[in-house]
Amino acid sequence: MRGGWALGKGDDETHAFIKQTYQRADAFLLGRRTYEVFAESWGTLTEQDVPGWEPVMRALNAQPKYVASTTLTDPEWSGTTVLSGDLATAIADLKAKPGGELQVHGSGALTQWLLANDLVDEMTLLVVPVILGQGARLFPQNGPDLALDLVESRVDSKGVTIQVYRPAGRPQYAAA
Repeated sequence: MRGGWALGKGDDETHAFIKQTYQRADAFLLGRRTYEVFAESWGTLTEQDVPGWEPVMRALNAQPKYVASTTLTDPEWSGTTVLSGDLATAIADLKAKPGGELQVHGSGALTQWLLANDLVDEMTLLVVPVILGQGARLFPQNGPDLALDLVESRVDSKGVTIQVYRPAGRPQYAAA
């Protein structure tokens, strides 16, 4: 999911899926830039500002937020903790806590780092049928190959696809 723009795309079933996803979270892990965007929007909105999207706003404001950052020192959004130092250990500790999901939304550089460090248990991709001529890549141009198992896939009536994957180690290639 990529911020507020993607929230308005898709049909009612996709909107319900997005809302349910946020509601399942026990905590959110965000990169600094995504955190700043979310804090400036979701962190300041009221339920009247987001008709129909109240479940997302409530989840983001109620659940703990962890930010991977070496530059953010004094987060203003309530319930935010900055993770610094040994990020891999801090995230492994968060993942080891009992309960539900530690979710990452947006945060492309963080997602790349999590994938490269085998810290992703499941990945949900929403693909909106729009071609952008620019922008940041979700997957790096160079880096380790990663095999994925498809857990779920659907397409809504507006062409938005939802794919849920689980990492399956490094791919095995046939010998030439």
